[in-house]
Amino acid sequence: MTGPKPRPEIMAIHAYVAGEGKIAGVNRVIKLSSNEGAFGPPPRAQAAYAAVAAEQHRYPDGGSSELRRAIGTRFGLDPERIVCGTGSDELIGHLCHCYGGPGTDIIMSMHGFTMYQIAGTYAGSRVLKVPERDLTVNVDALLGAVTDATTLLFLANPNNPTGTLLPQSEVERLRAGLPGHVLLVLDAAYAEYVDDPDYDAGARLVDQGENTVMLRTFSKVFGLGGMRVGWAYAPAPVVDVLNRVRGVFNVNLAAQAAALAALAEPGWIEKSRAHNTEWRGRLGAALEAAGIGVHPSHGNFFLADFDTPARAAAADAFLKSRGLIVRAVAGYGLPHCLRITIGTAEECTLVADALTTFMDQQHNVAANDA
Repeated sequence: MTGPKPRPEIMAIHAYVAGEGKIAGVNRVIKLSSNEGAFGPPPRAQAAYAAVAAEQHRYPDGGSSELRRAIGTRFGLDPERIVCGTGSDELIGHLCHCYGGPGTDIIMSMHGFTMYQIAGTYAGSRVLKVPERDLTVNVDALLGAVTDATTLLFLANPNNPTGTLLPQSEVERLRAGLPGHVLLVLDAAYAEYVDDPDYDAGARLVDQGENTVMLRTFSKVFGLGGMRVGWAYAPAPVVDVLNRVRGVFNVNLAAQAAALAALAEPGWIEKSRAHNTEWRGRLGAALEAAGIGVHPSHGNFFLADFDTPARAAAADAFLKSRGLIVRAVAGYGLPHCLRITIGTAEECTLVADALTTFMDQQHNVAANDA
């Protein structure tokens, strides 16, 4: 007897593996594997979450109207062109299903966010991964991969897991080089951490035409990863499409309340960005002094390069022995690297000390074998 069979392409999908959060036998675990905000959720968001506990029997506002207005006010955008989702992951999936499908191609960079490939394959599209240059998106290579079958191109800027930033002039050149039928999706999950004055998260290009979407999230700088709140800013026709397919109550009551309060937390983004810039530099310098390569990053993380997969795996195990969890990125084609989230000052110091000790041990072993 045979059971139900899924579509063949579904079995080609490798399920997304989230950053680890526990170590057996270790009481105090420091999780630096998922690029979560260093300071957790803002105090006002925590209070707002608690305040709606007695209202859990009520359905939320299906259109997230108040939240969309608050987002529009905070970022200077038209609320009518904002769609909220259960994290930006939901919106990525909807875009792939609505604009992709059998017979279409979706383009992404070689080391782009895994969810583009998963959602695109699920939709029935062929997902093409285009080679990068020095871990940075190669605009010419992306444009060279476009055909009449291409319907979507995903660009994370800054990119995860590499942390690299495509200059604004290159983003604009990419948009200008794409045919009108290709929807450019600019995923700006880490926008709040960027301190480049020329950076634009995508709103400018969205406003210039009908074929660009900007994605944003509350999961990073606003510390609401557990709430799952993301949003898209898009041309009116794309907003209409997304509203036709999203769940009617997709953003839950507590998530909307927490996100609203997070937006209103005074100085939260500025405080978080300043801390991130300082400790990304300090931790990176400490690792470089220990002999570990550090790739430049514009997010709240960076790639630590250990030269070989074996050394990266050994470093990962050594960190875990001290209760420190970072992210192995072999699944992104970078087996010689570990992605390290910028945590608190204490957490960054612990990582620096642990990896300095690890590298000292590696050098001693090499010297003894010589």
